[in-house]
Amino acid sequence: MAARTSIVIPAHNEAKRLGAGFARLAPVLKEMDPSVTEVIVIDDGSSDETLRVAHDLYGHLPHALFVQQPTNLGKGAAVRLGIALATGSYVIAADADMSIDPRHFPEIVAALATSNLVPGSRVVHGHIEYDSALRTMAGGVFSQLVRHYTGSALRDTQCGCKGFQRGPARILGLLGTINGYAADAEVLFLANQLGLSVNPIHVTWDDVGGSQVRVGRDSLAMIRELRGLARAKYVNPVVELAPDVDPGAIAEAARQVRIQGLVVARAERDALLVLPRDGSLAGLSIANALGGKLATAGLDELRARSYEAV
Repeated sequence: MAARTSIVIPAHNEAKRLGAGFARLAPVLKEMDPSVTEVIVIDDGSSDETLRVAHDLYGHLPHALFVQQPTNLGKGAAVRLGIALATGSYVIAADADMSIDPRHFPEIVAALATSNLVPGSRVVHGHIEYDSALRTMAGGVFSQLVRHYTGSALRDTQCGCKGFQRGPARILGLLGTINGYAADAEVLFLANQLGLSVNPIHVTWDDVGGSQVRVGRDSLAMIRELRGLARAKYVNPVVELAPDVDPGAIAEAARQVRIQGLVVARAERDALLVLPRDGSLAGLSIANALGGKLATAGLDELRARSYEAV
């Protein structure tokens, strides 16, 4: 049976925390029905037993996929890879420790029926309480900076649990450039630029020990990445096609050149098949097969369209 929901779990040196995360997720997987729920674990270049432990915990599921990056690229890169591989209509990105209570996952899926992006929000009484006063204060300051640079009104910009409709998830993944922790902020920036509907839901969470985020070092790096958002050139190769192009024909042409994780951005005047930034050669073959034209498109050309995963 085809997957309805894909759960993407980025993991870097998480061998010691995956077990507790699985224990929190297991009863929810039963509720969501494992026969229609896909779990994708992206081992982001771990140096421990993350991949083996993930296999031991999740390998019995009917829809489970394990991919190991050869080097540590960052959480943003891992989530984007998981999105490119996801087959469910809805995609939930969740941290390996499942610190956000997975009992909220069915709520997220229900909300995705009418919203492109459903991020979790840990905000209570206007702020998030972390395990230390320093982290709580730093988190509040960083949230203000994110709202300033992204144009998002969300107060919880770094929640590790976000739900997406698969088409919008694909366009966000293909456009994204940030590999580190500021990738969550970039998602909100791009969603705002594209005009996606974003509706957060309140989630409960446990501030699980062992986080690899370092307040001082990582906050400075994230701020540098945030400041570059408005200057970044979000331009991808696209294949310009007729507005009523058959998605089945696109999928077959993509299979022929062995490229996946694509999305069709449709408007009344045309349909743009959005490719990875290194996908021009494959795009040329697809254009020839479907009578299209290889071009490039930025945020202006991709805004306010419908997004259909291929």
